[in-house]
Amino acid sequence: MTSLRAGVPSAVLVAVLSLVGAAPAGTDPLRPQQYGLESSGLAAATEAGARADGVVVAVLDTGVDLDHPDLAGALVPGRDFVDGDTRPDDENGHGTHVAGVIAAGTGNGIGIAGGAPGAKIMPVRVLDADGTGDADVIADAVRWAAGHGADVINLSLDDTGPADRLRKDGPLSRALRDVAGRVVVVAAAGNEDQAERVYRAGVPALVVQAVGPDGHPAEFSDFGDPRSVAAPGVDILSTVPGGYARKSGTSMAAPHVAAEAALLLGRGADPATVREVIADTAHPTDDPRLGAGLIDAQAALAVLASPDPSGDPPTTPAPTAGSDAAGTGGTDPAGSEGDPTAGSDAAGPVDSGGADTVGTGGADAVGSGGAALLGLSLVGVAGLLTALTVFLRRTRRQPQPRSRPRRHP
Repeated sequence: MTSLRAGVPSAVLVAVLSLVGAAPAGTDPLRPQQYGLESSGLAAATEAGARADGVVVAVLDTGVDLDHPDLAGALVPGRDFVDGDTRPDDENGHGTHVAGVIAAGTGNGIGIAGGAPGAKIMPVRVLDADGTGDADVIADAVRWAAGHGADVINLSLDDTGPADRLRKDGPLSRALRDVAGRVVVVAAAGNEDQAERVYRAGVPALVVQAVGPDGHPAEFSDFGDPRSVAAPGVDILSTVPGGYARKSGTSMAAPHVAAEAALLLGRGADPATVREVIADTAHPTDDPRLGAGLIDAQAALAVLASPDPSGDPPTTPAPTAGSDAAGTGGTDPAGSEGDPTAGSDAAGPVDSGGADTVGTGGADAVGSGGAALLGLSLVGVAGLLTALTVFLRRTRRQPQPRSRPRRHP
């Protein structure tokens, strides 16, 4: 039996009832304490009107507090794979915290704001009250969620079995491949401060590392997959049964990315494009532990709105006299799902989610047609240079050297 568990960060309960009652209508009194919405670009995106109406995010976790007032109206039917029923209530608190980051009520006058207004949470309980579960059960739950309307699946889980880290291609990896065309899977990188790949290449999941308010890697966050992305994961305030809490972990970083994915899906993007755009618009850093860099939901939505999902303007130079049309070949905006550069990688089941941030869609640079003899027209040269620029941009996410793992004192 593969043992999996929820991330185990610290939490400090926030007394909420006294805070909630005094809030003016249309405000969220704890919203100023949610720095993660700013640093992830979610605040800017939603303030500009982005919503995730109708997008369903399945939270595969310890369940969700089905009666939490800040999640009222945001829940759709789920399932309890631990007790085998249809009431996935949370006996731990971890899953409720994850759900709140994504879809807590915004502007409802209580508590916090979710990162993806309008999104729905599908609570799927796969971990027991102690936060532990089984990889085969979670794999079944992944397929169930994808088959019952989930658009995004959030896996804030942690692999605890050394043998499974070596196996790399267990039941969860197979399940993620099965649902790749239908859902966006977001998975936490892990909290052991190790260089660790969660899934082998080709497993299409976005792996998420954690950063603090300063944008630097959290001291606990695993790293090692150059195609992963980073999101706020230190002292994140969110919902828990009976109130609110601050928690830290890659488990808290992952739902920021799930919220971004929900906003992009709300604009009509397909899962492969969502994975690609999230990675392509992340802000690169000098620290290879952060993979593609810190997410930026506002930038991702801007790219999605452009004519070319890569964010580059169309490059179709006018034909010159006596030549064929000088154009550049198209890039593959969706990335290639089965390409080793597309899927996340890694070693075994969970809190680790496999990062996939995107395939490198290759740009096919077709030179300008033959004008006179072997010479290229100035327009043709410009077209080739533009195509080369697109190609370099689309393939910039090359594996980076690993940093030496840091250890806790």
